[in-house]
Amino acid sequence: MDENTITICVSEEMEESRLDKCLLSYMDTLSRTYLQKLIKDGLVLVNGRTVKANYQVKAEDMINVTVPPSAEPDIRPENIPLSVLYEDDDVLVVDKPKGMVVHPAPGHYSGTMVNALMYYCRDSLSGINGILRPGIVHRIDKDTTGSVIVCKNDFAHASIAAQLKEHSITRKYVAIVHGVIKNDQGTIDAPIGRHPTDRKRMAVNMRNGKEAVTHFRVLQRFSDYTYVECRLETGRTHQIRVHMSHIGHPLLGDEVYAPGRKNRYHLQGQTLHAQILGFSHPRTGAYIETCAPLPEYFERLLQIL
Repeated sequence: MDENTITICVSEEMEESRLDKCLLSYMDTLSRTYLQKLIKDGLVLVNGRTVKANYQVKAEDMINVTVPPSAEPDIRPENIPLSVLYEDDDVLVVDKPKGMVVHPAPGHYSGTMVNALMYYCRDSLSGINGILRPGIVHRIDKDTTGSVIVCKNDFAHASIAAQLKEHSITRKYVAIVHGVIKNDQGTIDAPIGRHPTDRKRMAVNMRNGKEAVTHFRVLQRFSDYTYVECRLETGRTHQIRVHMSHIGHPLLGDEVYAPGRKNRYHLQGQTLHAQILGFSHPRTGAYIETCAPLPEYFERLLQIL
């Protein structure tokens, strides 16, 4: 098999699933529509033969999926203003605004933080994560504001990635959530994985999720909302949003994890801000901590509440 062909042995738990749905559970970085196109184009073989997307798989079926090499998109530097909280020869910490995507992806090849970084840093960005994510070692959601650390070289990237893996980086967020939280503080220890039916969402997934731990403390209570600080011990996708929704206190403005909740303040996405970021400097070992000021909309909302 060439390097673009993936071989899957169907597990018993996927027995009688549609082929396209089965593939999605193994290849969740690809969309169902794209997988269906691969099947239609004859690039998916089940036990050596082509079948349709609605084929019901059987346990121990051998599936070969050939994924054509994708054309590398042309990512260009763009003169987009950046708010830099800290910078030296190895790293910088950027205060990301609301609405900005961190790195390019289908539908977002310009206007991202990476486009801005390529202009600002020129050729001084780590290359470990490839051309779509130069310098990027972690990210925050499009509508989350605040601190993102960027690595200028591979030495710094390896160090920060290791710190993230061992959970030694300080990451404190502030958020406004629905409802009044009774306890002054608490810990949510619940694994997070893909939602079983909606692949664009994450969910607490006891069976297939990865360890996820969030510590929260109440900063202020209002009549219908609570202002909280959340400290990440792990860094799963949408972790705070999923965890707070899981305990019945979804984030104000979160259109994905607070369905049916009124967005009476006409917010653009969740009210979540990555405020404190602390790490050991890759070269000196000195502890560096930055604090991203609350964005104007967040300050105004707190005054209203």
